[in-house]
Amino acid sequence: MTEPSGRNDPGLVEVAVVQELARWIAEANSPSWAVRAAAGQRLAAAPLIESVADVLHRLLLDPHDTGVTSDTAAALLARRDLPGLRAVLAARAVASDQGTADQLQAELDGDPRWTTGADGDELAVQLRTLTSDPDPDVRSEALLRLSRLR
Repeated sequence: MTEPSGRNDPGLVEVAVVQELARWIAEANSPSWAVRAAAGQRLAAAPLIESVADVLHRLLLDPHDTGVTSDTAAALLARRDLPGLRAVLAARAVASDQGTADQLQAELDGDPRWTTGADGDELAVQLRTLTSDPDPDVRSEALLRLSRLR
């Protein structure tokens, strides 16, 4: 996110960030799948995705186009952090539409961290952490994924 007018005023930067988030949240409601997908990618890259978790969850479960699901999930997994992985696992656990569930599964299975070595270890640590998540659906998905690492 760029700094307005090149200034170093933290207040102005914060206002700009909030305005961008508000725009992306609005775009998440667009009738265009491409606009919703782009909003998902941008929101997934936000520093604190917890503040937009409900919007991301809705985009991950987009009822109209699995392209939105795919792009949002890929962006969340690309973060390589616990909140991103948790968001995708939470959506996969409750996906009722088969196409959406399959797309989330494909994104999770396609995460490059499934490879061996340090990346696989990183993913295993995150999954182990999520086996203690307060959400039972996230715990179940994390346990399922962890069993595939063995």
